[in-house]
Amino acid sequence: MEKMLRCVKHFITVCRHKYYVGTILFKEGLYWQGITHDLSKFSPVEFGPSAKYFNGKISPIEAEKAENGYSSAWLHHKSHNKHHWQYWLDYKNGETIISDIPDRYLKEMAADVVGASKAYLQGEYNREEPIKYFRANRYSWLMTSKDKNTVSSYIKQFSTY
Repeated sequence: MEKMLRCVKHFITVCRHKYYVGTILFKEGLYWQGITHDLSKFSPVEFGPSAKYFNGKISPIEAEKAENGYSSAWLHHKSHNKHHWQYWLDYKNGETIISDIPDRYLKEMAADVVGASKAYLQGEYNREEPIKYFRANRYSWLMTSKDKNTVSSYIKQFSTY
């Protein structure tokens, strides 16, 4: 029963997250992205491990990484969703190549941060949480300075929606 309850709660959290992200993207005129955002989370390779590690407090991906040192769900997710900065990295001769990210995906990235904050924090959410999250993690995000500044600006804007 506990396993089924985690599956249901994870499903509800993903749907809540998709709702928040979709609402922002619809306001930005990105209707298709709003509809298709994070659909890969319902695939078996992502849903199974994420439901297993779901606890309602932190991302199941972080819980899976804590136990295994990596997340099979995350490895799939970041390579199938263009709103993650990791999607835009490549490697050549031992060097990391950082690509410019199209604006539509920078908007989705910002909406994703805001939507995740709202979905996980629920009643404890406030407008400052998404930008605090970004500021705490921005140095580890391998993106151009221009793209980081743009995402930061979008996060601030979308936090007011």
